[in-house]
Amino acid sequence: MTGVAPATAPQDRDAPRVPVRGLTVLYDADCALCTFLRDWLVRQSQLVPLELVPASSEEARQRFPGLDHRATLDEITVVGDSGQVYQGAAAWIVTLWALREHRPLAHRLSTPAGARIAKGAVLAAAKWRGAQWGPGRWGGGVYRQTDGWTYDPSSGWSYTGPGCAGGSCATG
Repeated sequence: MTGVAPATAPQDRDAPRVPVRGLTVLYDADCALCTFLRDWLVRQSQLVPLELVPASSEEARQRFPGLDHRATLDEITVVGDSGQVYQGAAAWIVTLWALREHRPLAHRLSTPAGARIAKGAVLAAAKWRGAQWGPGRWGGGVYRQTDGWTYDPSSGWSYTGPGCAGGSCATG
């Protein structure tokens, strides 16, 4: 299987042709569907070891400094042990390829016809995730503590980002 051009691998490593001996799956730890799938993945028999790391976490940032970590929260991203980067449908296919019981399915999904099915599944999952926020919710995204948001049950969400100490934020 081949992936997207590597984010951090040097050009001379030829990462798309290097064998994959391990994969790191970056998942949104604040997403119920994502954590359900993470739990499912760890219960599967793996032909290729999977490490599951919360997307945009400190660990992910240290391990993969060249990735767009904000984008890894929006779209599943899988990183191979030799620098291969897979996103979206390709990430799901390579993850299934790593699983003993699902490798034949991954091979079927890697065909042109199968890729359309995989892309549809990824789009359906994205639509489901978006629907969890419902109409009229601000930004349609997730409030994250790492972005400066905090939640108090009595007053709701509040933002204290960089330079917002004391309740006032610098404008710029």
